[in-house]
Amino acid sequence: MPETIVLLDMTSPERADRLRALLPPGFVLIHGTARGDEHMKEIIAEADYAISGQVGVSAEVLRAAKKLKLLHKWGVGYDNIDIAAAKELGITVARTTGSNAVPVAEFALGLTLSALRFIAYGHAELKHGHWATGKLPGDTFMLSGKTVGIIGFGAIGQSLAKLLKGFGCTILYSKRQPLDAETEAAFGARYASLPEILAQADVVSLHCPLTPETANLIDAAAFKAMKKTAVLVNVARGGVVNEADLVAALRAREIAGAAMDVFSVEPLPADSELLTLDNLVVTPHLAAMAADNFAPTVKRMFDNMARVSRGESVPARDLVV
Repeated sequence: MPETIVLLDMTSPERADRLRALLPPGFVLIHGTARGDEHMKEIIAEADYAISGQVGVSAEVLRAAKKLKLLHKWGVGYDNIDIAAAKELGITVARTTGSNAVPVAEFALGLTLSALRFIAYGHAELKHGHWATGKLPGDTFMLSGKTVGIIGFGAIGQSLAKLLKGFGCTILYSKRQPLDAETEAAFGARYASLPEILAQADVVSLHCPLTPETANLIDAAAFKAMKKTAVLVNVARGGVVNEADLVAALRAREIAGAAMDVFSVEPLPADSELLTLDNLVVTPHLAAMAADNFAPTVKRMFDNMARVSRGESVPARDLVV
């Protein structure tokens, strides 16, 4: 009898077919067709394996699973999964460590350029028939030669540092444990404290996980410490930035601009104040999505499920609990 994999996120029939084309023998796949815990509880009930892309997975949803062996994060950040409940219930949790590093780093670079040069603003204005030359919300700045502060220097932050080398940027980074001098030299980066990064960086790019220590890390005090010409880029997690303080800082022009791909509430509500700002670029959590990265990541998830099916362990690099 085939084992069932459920994708908890809503997806299109076409995308589901792409997933099914990569399934190992002996597995079938179903997927979400509505939002919310009640629907997830229904579809996870008889599943052997589950995949979470962007949806959060609560203890209540996990307890509805009668025979779940493995919950796999499609990506890296698992802050919206109740890990304690999974551990209590004996459900293995895994992720695809490093799988989206290059796509997310490239997207962060794109957001940076858009925020510095008002690319998204000019695009939106022209779509409405407005030739915005000379009427931009602020000054535009080049990225070349600027100081970029990367907060969180794992696989994504390091991939961004590699991309920035071509722009001749000075790269500062912050992480729990500084790298050794040889590794720093390879990335062309220098360790700096958060206050140093905020004071010196022309671009502050967030790549840290959401933890109790990083929640609201970038708040009113942080914005006041940044250069008035600086931009903030967030492709990490929405909760790392205090969004009310961001709105206030952008309206007061305490910083020049920002670009956000992640938000404290997703999908972003249509009445969010973030949508009213002309010096903020917003995208709907797109950074990890790249068609040419789809198959390698999906095959890795399915391979981990096949391992569990054979009674083997998930590789250490992907194991969460």
